[in-house]
Amino acid sequence: MNFVEREQELAELSEVLVAGAAGRGNAVVVGGGIGCGKTELIDAVKERAAATGFLVLGAVGCWAERASDAGVLGQLLHYAEDPLRPARIRELLTELGRGVPAEADPDGGRRTLSPATTDALHQLCAEVLQASEKTPILLCVDDVQFVDTLSQHWLIQLLGRIRSARVVVLLAESTLSRSASPQLRAALLRLPTYRRITLNLLSSRGVEQLLAAHLGAAAARALAPECEQITAGNPLLVRALIEDHRDAAPDTVRLTVGDAYGDAVVSCALRGRPVLLRLAQILAVLDDEGDAADLLDRLLDAEESATVQRGLHALQVAGLLQGARFRHPVARAAVLASLPPQRRAALHRRAAELLDGSAAPATRVARYLIATDQAPPAWALGVLRSAAEQHLVDNRAAEAYACADAALRLCTDETDQMHLRVLLAGAAWLLNPSITARHLGELAVALRDGRLPAQHAVLLAKCLLWYGRYEEAADAIDRVVTRADGAEPVTAAENRATLEVLSSSYPSLVPGRKPGRPGPGAARDPRVRSAAALSHVLAHGADDAAVAEAEAAMRAMRLGKRTQEALLCGVAALQFADRLPTAAGWCDHWLEQARARRVPLWEAEFASLRAGIALRQGNPVLARQLAENALKLVPADSWGVCIGGPLTHLVQAAVETGDHAAASAYLDIPVHPGMFRSRFGLHYTHARGWHHLAEGRPLAALDDFTACGTMMAEWGFDRPELVPWRSEAARAHLALGDVPKARALAQEQLALVRPGPSRTRGLSLRVLAAAAPVRERAVLLTDAIEVLRACGDRLQLAGALADLGRFYHRAGRPARARPVIEAAARLARACGATPLLRGLPEAYTIAGRPAAGAERSAALQRLSRAERRVAELAARGYTNREIAKRLCVTVSTVEQHLTRTFRKLGVKARQDLPEEMVLDVMRG
Repeated sequence: MNFVEREQELAELSEVLVAGAAGRGNAVVVGGGIGCGKTELIDAVKERAAATGFLVLGAVGCWAERASDAGVLGQLLHYAEDPLRPARIRELLTELGRGVPAEADPDGGRRTLSPATTDALHQLCAEVLQASEKTPILLCVDDVQFVDTLSQHWLIQLLGRIRSARVVVLLAESTLSRSASPQLRAALLRLPTYRRITLNLLSSRGVEQLLAAHLGAAAARALAPECEQITAGNPLLVRALIEDHRDAAPDTVRLTVGDAYGDAVVSCALRGRPVLLRLAQILAVLDDEGDAADLLDRLLDAEESATVQRGLHALQVAGLLQGARFRHPVARAAVLASLPPQRRAALHRRAAELLDGSAAPATRVARYLIATDQAPPAWALGVLRSAAEQHLVDNRAAEAYACADAALRLCTDETDQMHLRVLLAGAAWLLNPSITARHLGELAVALRDGRLPAQHAVLLAKCLLWYGRYEEAADAIDRVVTRADGAEPVTAAENRATLEVLSSSYPSLVPGRKPGRPGPGAARDPRVRSAAALSHVLAHGADDAAVAEAEAAMRAMRLGKRTQEALLCGVAALQFADRLPTAAGWCDHWLEQARARRVPLWEAEFASLRAGIALRQGNPVLARQLAENALKLVPADSWGVCIGGPLTHLVQAAVETGDHAAASAYLDIPVHPGMFRSRFGLHYTHARGWHHLAEGRPLAALDDFTACGTMMAEWGFDRPELVPWRSEAARAHLALGDVPKARALAQEQLALVRPGPSRTRGLSLRVLAAAAPVRERAVLLTDAIEVLRACGDRLQLAGALADLGRFYHRAGRPARARPVIEAAARLARACGATPLLRGLPEAYTIAGRPAAGAERSAALQRLSRAERRVAELAARGYTNREIAKRLCVTVSTVEQHLTRTFRKLGVKARQDLPEEMVLDVMRG
């Protein structure tokens, strides 16, 4: 048997056996919490005693048999063998059964025994003592606190006569209660050789040792901290977790908590008095430290309330509780399952009544009303409604929905019912918008008929627009517009913020204010400022003021049901302004906040938005993961017209990684026709055009890109930062052989791009290079490469490098082509861009280009900084005049630098300059 941290106790008990065999009678009480290994230790002692010639007698006390006279005594002696006299023992036990009933002592209230019973007990003691002269005897009683009265009397008599006998009495006692008889304790204390051994919970090292014995050292090191947290070192619970882990996932480094652990927890509660199980069940119902402190005594029967503190201590010592809460949800669930349903419901309802009577918060009372799984009582209506409102304020959507739903089932007043339906719809919206859809029709009719207060038009407008029910939404929007500048500041600000947010997503349906100019009184509202920043970027393009406004607005907000949409607008403003690292940082922050608040819709929307940013950063693999997760959080049929968001990112990511079958499958997912009247439809149409172009259907692609341009022009959002439809249409024209049209579109888009480096400028330059005369392409592509390197789009940078490498390859300049193509290949692999890799010239071996020789490296080091900069520009195809203009020097200075550079490097012309000059464009 493998003992952990019990070796000292076992050694001490072995010494007791040696002394007992030598005629020094002894008694030992082993104490400790439930499941701490008392029985296992006693069994080990029994084995050692039997192996050394002891006669071993054993019995176990039981709460249910505590009133059965001589029950434990019968277990000890009824089946005894030599050197005891079995026939005589059974005769005496029979006499005990026929004995005169015990009487109560009128003075002390304790039980007294009849003379015949007392005589039989004495003779049984004599039989044991006489037998011990031939063979030493070990007498073991587990759970001695439940021993019946007659058996206790016999033990007391025996303890008084074993000082010089070859008898060892070993008793085990639980922490829940001390020995049932004070006389038994007194008899033990009078024995000079008496000792008490207390078994403690396992230490951290002990838990690891026990795990290692069954799972191996490596798994033990990984699992021990979590195992100790769940079990507090209770060996019974640790072994149960070992069983769960081996059955479920023996190779994982995360602990599996399952049925074996739950059964062990219930077993611990069952080992004490019945009050211990009832106490555990009530704690499982309450599952709250504050509620346990307030309600525990009142939920237990009056005669049991005195044992509450002792029972709590027993459950804590056993490792089941931390304070007044179970250490693991599986423990609580297992104890709850031991409660009959009616009893569980009654406890929940009684807890709610007691809390309501003590003026506890509505959310606290409602938790127990909902948990009854039965119709709440009539008095609960007001409590449930208040709780639903508070839960919505605190962003606890699931709790708010449960409370509003229960209250609605109780409510009979039509006005109150309408208010509860709005609460229900608001909570459902945060959980899963599809749940809200079933309430929209009734709420829209109620708003039109005047039965729904106008302040609820904001929520209704958002929900109706989400599901493309634009005609019904029109009335709600009109009411929002009417109230937008109302006298009540809070409502007015809410309506203005809602209009600003909705106008950026549904520009053809929601009347927005002039972009970037919020209405009177709204300038300080960060929600309006954030949405207005997005409107400004969409209508006028990015500028530093709009970007700063978006960030300032987000810094002034926390994620909540009134701010979530404005925060999406703030991140989108940074995204469309090509401030991608900043946008990614903010989006990651809000995504983490959404996860912490456990609102699936928020997490899904921020995940979808982050996927769009990842695409603009050239990371289609991450974008696809994020968009797929968004659809797992909120199913496709719950996205309404906004399904265009995640589907757009999935299609584009699939196209960029060469998974055209997946892109087709995503495009086959049904979408609401109303989506194409929203900004989500714009992005979806653009992604569909990408797919058509990648599949070799340039005419279909051109139709989609042109449709994007039409929509953007109608909405006043014709900015290439939002959707660069002109450059994509130019690519379609190139595929059709219409180079002049492609060049005109590329030039038109480049003219719309704001000055300075940006992803959109890099895209425009790359397409313009494809449509430009051959002599201009190298310069345009090198410019595109520099811009794209600065803005951080790795995939577009890889594409521009590939274009430049192919240009050098076709021009018969392999020394220039090789390093550029290799750089493009490395980036393409990192991005998962399979189509781009396949399009690279096969003549070049991508893996392992020889490094430049020592002589060339030394020559490059001899160049001055100015000479190297001039040589780099010359290597990229710039003329001397263009180099002079870029570096703000004279043409003569450029010529002098080049002459010295050629001499130092031993070359005669710029086409002979080393390829390292070209590669410098990728460094940074």
